[in-house]
This record gives sequence, structure tokens and C-alpha cells, in this order.
Amino acid sequence: MAVPSTSSGMVFAAPPQFGFSQERGNEPFSIKKALKKGSPAVVPMGSAPLTASTCTFTTGGNAVAGRKLASRRAMARSRLAAAPFASLSLAAVTMTPPPKQASGSVAPKKKKEIGEILSTAGKKALSGGVPGMVAMGIQVLSLMWLRTTINYQYRYGTTTMEALRTLYSQGGIPRFYQGLLPALIQGPLSRFGDTAANTGMLALLEDVDMPVAMKTVAASLAAGLFRIVLMPVDACKTIMQVEGKNGFAALVNKVKVGGPTVLYHGALAASVATFVGHYPWFATYNSLNAWLPRYEDDLPKKLLRSAFIGFCSSFVSDCCSNSIRVIKTAKQTATVPMTYADVVKEVVKKDGVSGLFVRGLGTKIITNGMQGIMFSVMWRLGQDYWNKQAADKAAQEKADAEAAEKAAAAASKGKK
Repeated sequence: MAVPSTSSGMVFAAPPQFGFSQERGNEPFSIKKALKKGSPAVVPMGSAPLTASTCTFTTGGNAVAGRKLASRRAMARSRLAAAPFASLSLAAVTMTPPPKQASGSVAPKKKKEIGEILSTAGKKALSGGVPGMVAMGIQVLSLMWLRTTINYQYRYGTTTMEALRTLYSQGGIPRFYQGLLPALIQGPLSRFGDTAANTGMLALLEDVDMPVAMKTVAASLAAGLFRIVLMPVDACKTIMQVEGKNGFAALVNKVKVGGPTVLYHGALAASVATFVGHYPWFATYNSLNAWLPRYEDDLPKKLLRSAFIGFCSSFVSDCCSNSIRVIKTAKQTATVPMTYADVVKEVVKKDGVSGLFVRGLGTKIITNGMQGIMFSVMWRLGQDYWNKQAADKAAQEKADAEAAEKAAAAASKGKK
């Protein structure tokens, strides 16, 4: 067997490394080398060590540093030759050889380049975001009447039945769909940002050693920032839901008084509410999706599983973020500019402190429970379809490439 050599020409076979130190006041101390110079078992201090265990011996007398002993015979010979070591006080040392990689073991995973990571994250974000956007569009059309009721409650603090009666008296069923156009723009885009942030950040951080919950925090921050971009559309939608046909005119007057920045009123609360609501939603979703058994070949059970996960996710999210959304909606739909402190005082004055936490919560849990069920079922189906289409396309491209390669090889062989 070949024995590796050091930079000085001496050789040793992956020995353990021993470091010796001594204390003898401030007096410099010098000793003769205990082992014969040039011995295969001895390596001068400073040589690059091979993989070895390291131990340190402390004595009350002399010291030799950096001795690397390759065998028990060499260790015994060094102890006999080194008289200054008579005062060693350490009785025994347990040495553990370096672990050997088992034959046939799996090689470490290759680190992905940043470009490859970003490309994968973008593809996963698109596959999660487009089905999510379609699912949200269907929800807007089917559940907007409940969303209008919730925003009205957030603003004025009535019960669910009082809000329904008041809204119906202001224009019948069409009153519940005031702000439909901005809702069709804002709803799918906001959900696209949520789902794209979740799937995209999980893909981006796939090779990073951290818990899934911490990765979801990063996705929640990204989703919260994306919501700020959509604030003008959200402001138009919300004030039309709350104030009805006079809502858009009220928003225009508010802009005249306070300038274009009023379109971003509630942006801070909206981004915080998105983070506070997004994180528990996807943390619950990701956790339940990982824990619950899958039913790939049983469609009813598969849809029931997705519906259960969606309802649980929405329930947890609503309880966490409701108070922030009350403040956001009240500030956003005020006909005159108001500070956050003024909004909180107004809500507390009318409904007490509990109004911040429970105003519209019952309706929101029912609405978002239905919405969560619809969204997770349709999102799951849409994402599965999208992923299948992408896999089929990749397989077809691979088959075409292999066929072209074989044709080129056959043509080259024919020319020869």
C-alpha cells in the first residue's frame, strides 16, 4: 500500500495528531527531540496533517509540540526515548480514528448554481401562481357578496344580518357586487403573489438547511411586499364595496384633498396583515400537506383532504390577522385622511377593544373557510394539471432530442 509523504520528505500513514504543551513559569525551555530524526513515524511540526484525531497532553514539565504518531510501536518507542515526559499526569486517552466512507455510499448532493436556483424557483412560482390566480378569479365571482359584507362590517361594526339587510336595501343583489372590476384584477393578482411567493421561496431555499417554517416566513415577507404594489386597486375595490355607487366619487375627492398617496392608505397595515395572515395560512397548509396521508388515485379522498387543509389554514389565518384587517379597512375607506391612531380610537369608541379583534370575524371565518376550501381544491387540481403538462412537455422534448441525436449519428455513419 502506498504511504503518503509530507512536504519534508518524511512519510506516515494517516496518524492521529497529538499536541503537547507545558508550563514552567516564564523560563524558556528547550529539549532534545525524543524520536529519531527521519523516522517514518515522526512528522516535523508544521507539516500538513492528514485526516487524524487530535488530542492534547498537558504536563507539569517539558513539552514537545506537533508530534504525529503513526503506530503503537512508534508511540511506545517515543515514550521510552523521551525522558522529560516522566511527569505526564494524563493517565489515558481515547482516540477515535476518522470515519471511513462506506463503499457504495451516496455522494454528497451537488450544490446548485444561483442561476439554476432562480430558474427553478421561477418555474415553481409560475406553476403555483397561475392555478392560484384562476382559482381566485372563480372565488371572486362566487363569493364577492360575502366579501362585501365583511368589509362593510369592518368599516361600520354591524352584525352579519344587519350588514346583509343594509346592503340589500341600498340596491339589491347588484349592491353586493360593487367594485367587481377592481376585485377581478386585485383578487387573482394578490393570490398569485401569495402562492408564487410560497412555492417560489420554497424552491429558492430548497438546498438551505432551515426548517420549513422559517422558509415560509421568507415567503410571507415577499407576499406582504407584493401587496403594497396592488394598494391603489385594492383601495378602489374596498371603498366601492363599503360606500356603494358613491364609493368611487368619495375616493376621487379623497385624492383631491390628500394627494395620490391616499391610494396607499393602509399599505402598512395591509402588508402586515398579509404577513400575519399569509404565514399561518401556508405554515398550516405546508404542515398538514406534509403530515396527512395522500390519496393520489382516489379523487374524492384527495379533494376532501385538500378541502380540510384549506379550511384549517383559513381558520388559523383569520384568527391571527382579523384585528389588523379591521384597522386597514377602516383607514382605507375613511372619506377623509386618518392616522392609524385615530382609526383605533374610533373603533374602540364604538365597539370597545373587542371590536378590534371580533368585528366581522364570524362572517370572515365562514367566508374564508368556503374560500379556502374552494381555493385549495382548485389550486391542487390546477397545479397537478400544470405540473403534468410540464412533465409531458419535458419528456417529449427529451424524446425529440434523443431522436435527433440518433438521426445525426446515423447520417454521420453513412457518410463514412
